Amino acid sequence: MPYLQLDLNDHYPVEKKRLLAARMSETYAQMMSVDIRRISVAIRELGEGGVWRIAEAGTEPTPVAVMMLDIRKGRPPELRMEVAKSLCAHCIEILGLREDRLNVEFTQHSGDEMYHPALGGYSPEWAPGEQ
Repeated sequence: MPYLQLDLNDHYPVEKKRLLAARMSETYAQMMSVDIRRISVAIRELGEGGVWRIAEAGTEPTPVAVMMLDIRKGRPPELRMEVAKSLCAHCIEILGLREDRLNVEFTQHSGDEMYHPALGGYSPEWAPGEQ
């Protein structure tokens, strides 16, 4: 844990996706005080027409992007908002996504709901240096 997922309507070069994954991982690790080796990033290119949202009542659905962040339970709402804003900024800068067509959802888990065999098993509830 954490698992950062981005669902997109388009396709992007591998170099941009690698850069985005690196920036998201670095930012998340720093802001949330976690071991960067525990972070996984999925950039899912669903293709044209893959993700939709009705931006305004009474209008047709419009293509959007959605970021799902599976994170450790107990993070303060203010910190989650700052992380979301920072990760969105990377998506806007690197992929050219529109801010008004990108949203973030959090799913919170306890440490024993994520297993990472290379790092000794379950994720600790709070690693050294975490808030």
